[in-house]
Amino acid sequence: MTMPIGSVFCDTNIVLRSSLEEIPEHAQVRAAIGWLHDSGTELWISRQIIREFCAVLTRPQTFTRPLPSATVLQLARALPTSYRVADETAEVTTALLALLDTIPCGGKQVHDANIVATMRAYGIGQLLTLNAADFRRFTPLIAVLAPEEVMR
Repeated sequence: MTMPIGSVFCDTNIVLRSSLEEIPEHAQVRAAIGWLHDSGTELWISRQIIREFCAVLTRPQTFTRPLPSATVLQLARALPTSYRVADETAEVTTALLALLDTIPCGGKQVHDANIVATMRAYGIGQLLTLNAADFRRFTPLIAVLAPEEVMR
């Protein structure tokens, strides 16, 4: 697959693996992020991704113990140097409610819908994630990419 140059939204699992060497798939994700950056692709996250990043790193995970708050805050504060950050605007909320009205979602799936709503509000058509199945319901609206697809 040849990646079009443009904008790619990065899911929390991508940002986590890109940030911490000890998390499985770090090298694969770093390579994909590097390739996208070198190709001139704008990499995006949102305030939601920053919150999720902090939440994951401050609770026990299968891949790491909780990190000290000071470490998590340092990592979180550095994210805007690597990614453009989308704000949660009224347009994002409108897009979210429209998605929820047309695509069945509930519970934690609303968080995924909010990512897609943010992408739509900011005109971002591609999502880089390790959880493609979570976003399958949105594929009529966005392209879902895995790191290995970026490198093809």
